[in-house]
Amino acid sequence: MKNDDRLAEFLSALGLDEEPMGVIWTDEEPEDCVSPKPQTPISREAEEKGEIDWQSVMENFACVLGIIWRARKKNAAACFDAERFGCLGGAFYLGFMNPYLHMHPPFISTGIPGIIEGERYAASPEAAKAFFDAMDPPKAAARYCVVKRIGQFKEGEVPVTVVFFARPEAMSGLAVLTAFITADIDAVRSPFGPGCSDVVTWPAKYLKDNKEFAVLGGFDPSCRKFLKTDEMTFAVPYSLYEKMLNRWEESFLTTETWKNQKKKIERSKKAWGEE
Repeated sequence: MKNDDRLAEFLSALGLDEEPMGVIWTDEEPEDCVSPKPQTPISREAEEKGEIDWQSVMENFACVLGIIWRARKKNAAACFDAERFGCLGGAFYLGFMNPYLHMHPPFISTGIPGIIEGERYAASPEAAKAFFDAMDPPKAAARYCVVKRIGQFKEGEVPVTVVFFARPEAMSGLAVLTAFITADIDAVRSPFGPGCSDVVTWPAKYLKDNKEFAVLGGFDPSCRKFLKTDEMTFAVPYSLYEKMLNRWEESFLTTETWKNQKKKIERSKKAWGEE
């Protein structure tokens, strides 16, 4: 999978300096990848039998977006599997565990008195349960879930999803281009969920339903520490990514309106010391 020249031109048009990352499920572990610490795989069955070592799970907690952030900084691949899932949610959202744990609904809502403080992202355990039931992540298609730079994909490797990291000025270009290409006013979605669901779960779930949707994410307060200030995520299926590379020159990205927008993008880079 090589589109190096087209990608460089596209990123330049958007005013982006960082190459996007691709998500792929594979049985081949990348060399020198960044991963969470290995743990005993978790499951609802193990939970019901009292076999989960909760202290160990919490001590080895690692946010999926945090692992991806480290990979971004090192220009390396991030790698996850059934033993290296990072956090309770990671195992579920990346497709390594389903059904979700009984602990999940109270954890993201009101908590369990004397045991765990809730995140209060859902109003009640019942509301959280409805979310988990609706989410139902696709099962991991291979042993590893790998997230790495598009340029690191080998010949014959094709990502399921491509993820851009950008601030609103450049993000507006991606969002409007998605509507331009798909001719669908609802093609950019922003469903509720944690940061990892924005880049992995929701895109995979939409793709499973044959829906070519982009997912605007990064709203999860728990993942914001692993994104640059004002930065958001924008995940698209690979098929849409290819269309972006091949058709962006037909769009507004070549107009005076966008040239003026790029001036704001450059001011933003200067403000954050990224020139």
